[in-house]
Amino acid sequence: MTNPFDPKSHDKAIWQQESAISSPDDKLGGGRNLDSILRIPVTIQVVLGSATMPVANLMKLGRGAIVPLDHRVGEPVDVVVNGRIIARGEVVVVEDDNSRFGISLTEIVGPPSNDLNG
Repeated sequence: MTNPFDPKSHDKAIWQQESAISSPDDKLGGGRNLDSILRIPVTIQVVLGSATMPVANLMKLGRGAIVPLDHRVGEPVDVVVNGRIIARGEVVVVEDDNSRFGISLTEIVGPPSNDLNG
């Protein structure tokens, strides 16, 4: 009999329950689970740049004010999903609708490295 207050026996019992009820189709790449994940909507942000200023200057902003950003014309913009940069690209005009902008991806950013050396 396992001790219910022993964390090691609790983890082992949970693992045994999960492995007993899972089937090959329950894997991430199998069947309906992957399909339901692929349908999750995410918000994508394109960051043209940023600026830092004191609150006093922020309060003085009005219509027509120009806020200089830290990115320059021609530099790639960051494509951000859930706060993480996933790609970089160039701002383009959408071919079908000249009143809209889009992003032409030029670089896909890999996952952050777990290197301790930086």
